[in-house]
Amino acid sequence: MILGNFEGWDIVIVVGIAILLFGGTAIPKLARNLGSAKTEFEKGLKASKESTESTGNDGSSGPRAE
Repeated sequence: MILGNFEGWDIVIVVGIAILLFGGTAIPKLARNLGSAKTEFEKGLKASKESTESTGNDGSSGPRAE
């Protein structure tokens, strides 16, 4: 796997290129936005899971007929 073979200098070079491309002030903003996106995604997953549990696995909202 190509991406799995990063070592110390590889990471330093990638970070250096990122700083050159985006600038020193843009990288913290990007990281902050990425963290916010992750948090919102997890909230959505949790809400979806709660919705699924309240309606049942088959999508019905009432008790099961046996």
